[in-house]
Amino acid sequence: MTASMALTPGSGLRNRWVQLIIGILAMVCTANLQYGWTLFVIPITDHTGWSRAAVQVAFTTFIFVETWLVPLEGYLIDRFGPSRITVVGGVLVGISWVMYSMATWVWTFYIGAVIGGIGAGIVYGCTVGQALKWFPDRRGLAAGLTAAGFGAGSALTIVPIAQMIKASGYQHTFLVFGIVQGVIIFLLGFLLRAPRPGEVPAVVASTALKQTARDFSPREMLRTPLFYVMYIAMLCVAIGGNMATAQLGPISRDYAVDDYPVVILFLMLPALQWALVLDRILNGLARPVFGWISDQIGRENTMFIAFGGQALIVLAFIKVAANPYLFVMFSALVYFTYGEIFSLFPSLNADTYGRKFATTNYGFLYTAKGTAVLLVPFGNILQEHYHTWVPIFYAVAALNVCAALLAMFVIKPMRARKSRDEGNLTGGPDMTPAPAIS
Repeated sequence: MTASMALTPGSGLRNRWVQLIIGILAMVCTANLQYGWTLFVIPITDHTGWSRAAVQVAFTTFIFVETWLVPLEGYLIDRFGPSRITVVGGVLVGISWVMYSMATWVWTFYIGAVIGGIGAGIVYGCTVGQALKWFPDRRGLAAGLTAAGFGAGSALTIVPIAQMIKASGYQHTFLVFGIVQGVIIFLLGFLLRAPRPGEVPAVVASTALKQTARDFSPREMLRTPLFYVMYIAMLCVAIGGNMATAQLGPISRDYAVDDYPVVILFLMLPALQWALVLDRILNGLARPVFGWISDQIGRENTMFIAFGGQALIVLAFIKVAANPYLFVMFSALVYFTYGEIFSLFPSLNADTYGRKFATTNYGFLYTAKGTAVLLVPFGNILQEHYHTWVPIFYAVAALNVCAALLAMFVIKPMRARKSRDEGNLTGGPDMTPAPAIS
C-alpha cells in the first residue's frame, strides 16, 4: 500500500479539500484589489484631475508591497500558522479600500495601497502555501485552483462595480466593496488549518516531474543559481501581465473601443466590461488548466507552450485592438496565457525546493511580480510620448519568448542536474514525504 493510499482523510476543517475551498474563497475576496483597479482609474483621473501616471503609482505601490513582503509574511505563516495571520490580512484589505473612498489627496491612495498590499500579500501567500502543503501529489492543480480565485474572482463583480461607479461614484463603490471583502476574509481566516504529519500523501511517482525529497531553507534556496533563472523567467512574463492588468482601461479608450456595445450570448455590454469579465474568467481558468497539464507533462514543457503562445497572441493583438469584438477576444487570450504563471511557478518552486518552507520560498519568487509592476507607470509615460502602445506590445512579446526559451533550455536541464546530484530521480521508490508544518 502506498503512502497516499494509507493516508486517512481528514474530516471537517482538517479535510484538505475543505481547506482548499476556504483558500479559494479568500482569494476571490482579494481579487478586486488588483483586477478591479482598472475600472477606477479613469473615474479617479476625471474627478481629481490627476494624471494617469500619478494614479497608477497607487497600483504599482500595491503590487510592489503585496509581492515584496510575502517572504516575511510567509515566514510568519510557516512559523505561527495560517489562521491568525489571515485574519489580520482581512482587516488590512478592508481598511485599504475604505481609505480610497475618503481620499482627497493622492498620497492617501499611496498609503492605502501599502496597507492593502500587505493584506493581499498575506492572503495570497497563505492560501497558495496551503495548497502546496496539503497537495504535494497534485501541486499544479491545487495551486492553480487557488490562484484561480485571485485571477477569476473579480469576474463576478466587474459589472456590479462598473454599475455602482456609474450610479454612485467611485468613492461609494470603494467603501461598500472594501467593507464586504474585508469582513469575509476576516471570517474565513478563522477556518484555515495547516496540515499535520500524516495528513498529506507522499508525492506520486511521475517521470514528467522532478520533485525533491529534501526541504531547502530560504537561505539555501537563495544560494542556488537555479532560483535566479526561475526568477528572471517569471519576471519576463509578469511584466506583460501587469501592464495589461493596469492599463486595459486606458488602452481600450485610446483605441476607442471602451464604450462600444458588444453582444455575446445575447447580452450587450460595453467592450471594456466584456473584456474585463472574460479576461478574469480565462485568467482564472488558465491556472488550474495549465497547472493540471504541468502535472502530466512537466512544468517546463508547459511553460514553453504557454509563454510562446502568449508572444504570438500579443503580436496579433496589436493588429486587431481597434475592432471591439477582437479586442475582447484577444485580451482574454492574453490573460489566458498569463495567468498560468501563478500555478506553474509555485509548483515548480515547491518541486525544486521542497514543501516544508514552501510558503516562504515561493514568497521570494513571487516578488518577481512586484519587480515587474515597477514598469507600469513607465508604460504610461512611453505611450504619452509616442502616442501608441505598439512598442510596448513588441517588448512584451519579446519578453515572453525569452521566458519560454529559459524554461525549456536553461531551467529544465538545470533541474535535471540538480535531481541527479541529489541522487533522487523523480518518483523513485525511496522518496519520503517532507515533514508538515502544524
